[in-house]
Amino acid sequence: MPRYLGVTAPPGRRLLMLGNEAIARGFLEAGVQFAAAYPGTPSTEIVEALAAASRLYGGRPYVEWSVNEKVALEAALGAAITGARAIAAMKHVGLNVAADPFFSSAYLGVGGALVVVSADDPWMWSSQNEQDNRWYGLHAYVPVVEPTGAQDAKEAARLALEYSARYRRPFLLRTTTRIAHTRAAVETGPVSIEALEPRGEFSKDPARWTLIPEYARRHRLELLEDWDRLGRELAGFPLNRVEGDGPVAIVASGIGYRYAREAARILGAEEDVTIYALATPVPLPGPLAEKALSHDTVLVVEEGDPVVEIQLKTAAAELGSGARILGKRGPERLLPRHGELDLGVVAAALAKLLGREPPSWAGGGAWEPGVKLPPRPPVLCAGCPYRSFFYALRRAVNKLRLRPVYSGDIGCYSLGILPPFEMQDIIIDMGASISAGSGMAHTLRDDRRVVIAIIGDSTFYHSGVTGLMNAVYNRAPMLVIVLDNHTTAMTGHQPHPGVGVDAEGHRAPEVRIEDVARGAGVEKVLVSDAFDVKDSEAKLLEALRYVVEERKPAVLVARGACILVALQQARRQGVRPPVYYVDQEKCTGCGICYTVFNCPAIMRGEGGKAVIDPALCTGCGECVQVCPFGAFKPSHEPPAEWEKLMRTAKPS
Repeated sequence: MPRYLGVTAPPGRRLLMLGNEAIARGFLEAGVQFAAAYPGTPSTEIVEALAAASRLYGGRPYVEWSVNEKVALEAALGAAITGARAIAAMKHVGLNVAADPFFSSAYLGVGGALVVVSADDPWMWSSQNEQDNRWYGLHAYVPVVEPTGAQDAKEAARLALEYSARYRRPFLLRTTTRIAHTRAAVETGPVSIEALEPRGEFSKDPARWTLIPEYARRHRLELLEDWDRLGRELAGFPLNRVEGDGPVAIVASGIGYRYAREAARILGAEEDVTIYALATPVPLPGPLAEKALSHDTVLVVEEGDPVVEIQLKTAAAELGSGARILGKRGPERLLPRHGELDLGVVAAALAKLLGREPPSWAGGGAWEPGVKLPPRPPVLCAGCPYRSFFYALRRAVNKLRLRPVYSGDIGCYSLGILPPFEMQDIIIDMGASISAGSGMAHTLRDDRRVVIAIIGDSTFYHSGVTGLMNAVYNRAPMLVIVLDNHTTAMTGHQPHPGVGVDAEGHRAPEVRIEDVARGAGVEKVLVSDAFDVKDSEAKLLEALRYVVEERKPAVLVARGACILVALQQARRQGVRPPVYYVDQEKCTGCGICYTVFNCPAIMRGEGGKAVIDPALCTGCGECVQVCPFGAFKPSHEPPAEWEKLMRTAKPS
């Protein structure tokens, strides 16, 4: 049974579910037939859960991991045009990648239903920026549904798909990290397995489904007419509700409702407030806005930007309302525009507004423990092939006396920014390592300067291929390193086109990175064993000399399995990796292994001598290659099966 137990549970059960699992369950209850996504925290588990259901339900609904978010949304839109109920899921920055089809989908509408899930990440727990994608709804004229927590995430997903089918318009389901990764009790409804069968029909109608200017102008007028209608009718959306009858209005969107309700209870102010729980923040429902503006004072509580607040102030101006509207804007700003909301921040804001004494713990300051905790910086896993490759890269660059600029990317290898490697000089977005690197290669004139773009395998398929073609076409002298660990490791080991397995675990064609590079016109393409320091160093020296001498791009694929997947496969196959130890007689205490190589399983012991924590050792044997004195020994001879798994293991 898959680990997502709730997604296929019988109806009428009350189960503890992850917010993302609840969203997947809601889509199933609404009869979703097509799901596409690119994995990205905090959205990944939605399609993982749908894939688990599809395996159990015999391929219903159809589920795929697409190469990027733009492709995922275009695929889902294509399915929705044929009459299917489709969803595309992504993290917030993924919608930037998919923005082109997102705007077009609003003009076209759908034949079936289409919901785009944007999982926003306030305070950037696993992202390069913080953005509120409700703005996309306003910009593209796409209605936004926002659950108030994991408890109603299932209903929000179900209703979003059903409302999309009702209006034949795409809907955006906006969640946040706290909703996506909170577990809550969720009651399951009925799922019709037959309804999940992907079925579609298509009738030729260019005026309906093509966006040439003549037809797009007509679509624009229809879209605006529907937008005004939705602004009125979404007031009746089942998750929108009004609680209380106090003089002060709280308009609370999404998870802000949970904080606002709890803050009112803690302050003993439940009789002083009327809470407008808002699950459809875009467009702001006109009838609800009018009711809220009948109060003299309105506090808007929302996570992210003041999207609702601005709409409410616009409505107040249009209606001639003199209501005092407070939130994240203006001189009386009560809530911050950065980071996540929490109960303390909202309680402090409400207390100030009501003239109450806030709880001692309220105010939003970071909680400090009574003891000083040791620092725990992020680090590559023990046994990660990236560590041995970075070590080889440093040696190769030093031997050639080059001054490298490392153009980095999004993935586990982003940790290369930290000492001792410091091999990520810029990080912009997915795929930018090659594109930005090519720009730098054309402007850096120092002969000893060389641009080295470092990108992962999944990221290469996502958005690195076009950058590579651009580098070839414009003759950018740079080395592109593709770190191929056979999986999308950072988000939980999802497959990609190079793995040979699809989202449902079936065999699939395998697209090899080196073949893509040669097809793009790269003349120098090398492949190295990422676990073999000598092999990687030799290939790096060859590739770097080529770039420097020929002034052309080169590609090096550094291949080695994610050690976590290799260990998982070893356990399944009964293969026992060795555990390494340090021969104290041979160790000189030079510290290379725990400083320059920086393996987290190796620590500085008495007298500076190395010590291995057997609980952390993964049996990779990289330390044997690094130690100049032969001090590292295996507990037993590494099995040939283990050596193979370290290089070939893939998610299954």
